[in-house]
Amino acid sequence: MSGLVPAGAAAIDVTPPAGLAMSGFAARTSPAIGVHDPLTVRAVAVGETALVVADAIGLHEDSCRRIRDRAGLADGHLIVAATHTHGGPVAMPGRLGPGLDPAWPQRLEDACVQAVAKARAARRPARLGFGMGADPGIARNRRHAGGPVDPALPVLRIREPGGAAITVLACHALHPVVLGADNTLFTADYPGAVRRHLEAAHPGAVAIFLTGCTGDINTGHPAHASISTAPRPDRTFAEAERIGAAIAQSALQAPERPLGSDIRAACAELMLPLARTETEAPSVLAEAWRREAATASPARAELLRCWIDWAERVAPRPPAPWPARVTLFDWGGAWLVGLPGEIFARTALDLRGALDGDPLAGRTLTFGFADGCPGYIPPAGEYRHGGYEVEEAHRYYGLPAAFAPGAAEALAGAAVDLARLLMTRR
Repeated sequence: MSGLVPAGAAAIDVTPPAGLAMSGFAARTSPAIGVHDPLTVRAVAVGETALVVADAIGLHEDSCRRIRDRAGLADGHLIVAATHTHGGPVAMPGRLGPGLDPAWPQRLEDACVQAVAKARAARRPARLGFGMGADPGIARNRRHAGGPVDPALPVLRIREPGGAAITVLACHALHPVVLGADNTLFTADYPGAVRRHLEAAHPGAVAIFLTGCTGDINTGHPAHASISTAPRPDRTFAEAERIGAAIAQSALQAPERPLGSDIRAACAELMLPLARTETEAPSVLAEAWRREAATASPARAELLRCWIDWAERVAPRPPAPWPARVTLFDWGGAWLVGLPGEIFARTALDLRGALDGDPLAGRTLTFGFADGCPGYIPPAGEYRHGGYEVEEAHRYYGLPAAFAPGAAEALAGAAVDLARLLMTRR
């Protein structure tokens, strides 16, 4: 029988009023006109560690640092993550859309700090359990037909000694872009549906969903399919609900094996180099994009205006390395690995293979959008294929250049090193 560990959870509704600029699709220019489902910040505290997740496109690394500093935990004992919903307000200065209301990231920061404090205050003796749910069969590689996906659905349950659930935490690699650029209602996308179904099955519990390594994974449409505000029958609220229900059902049917009560944490910081993918001068690119925009469709023209702005304001900056943070929790023998940015499925599979010996089994939970969201960080083998994630997305993210080959491998290597370090402390 596993031992007890103090654990608690909390959720805070942060749904803003209509009118804020939305993030995630350059083609979408309309602000939010209403709310479909709540945006929340959710936290779970286990021992002297905590994890907080916001319904946001991402949190800037500076915001994450301020949250960690204000929360008062030891360095490396708090992970600040985002679900990466494309149905929320612009949340990061200079990234993923114009029109940032500075009050919104401040509200997110305050809510993250408050949620962590509430979760810590709610800690009571608990048992940890872990299991892998069956692949719900929804994820598709959007860059390569039949390419790698991450089918894992790890589930961590935290229960009171009598069996009542405090938290059900599930993770799956699927981009939260079921709703497209035509949507102008605030929504948590399918992660919100996952949580509702988990909480319905566990009354009184706080459900937490972590978005896995989804840089090249969605329900099957290519990234460029989002350069349109035309409605699509496969990108509706009904579809988000269906997908969320399927993921929740797999999570609810996952087995539950008891974990231990020893809690450990470690983090590493490293500098990830950038490398320019454009071969022409920014001024030349800007002029070419202006000519194209003159006759382009409205959605394409809006994307080109974003790129022109990038060429004039951002591209001239030196491509300085980006400061990355990797955090690893050992919760009773289960690994939780928080990685920054948009990580591809291959990296997650390789990392879990290194930690568990089997990328589809074991006790490792890998997720992205943690402690910063600077853009796509592809594995080295993807660069030769080009495409939006490799050659273009850094413009929408406001970086002067893309991440250089080897960045994803450096993050995974740091996680493996942290696991080795924590294993020496067992």
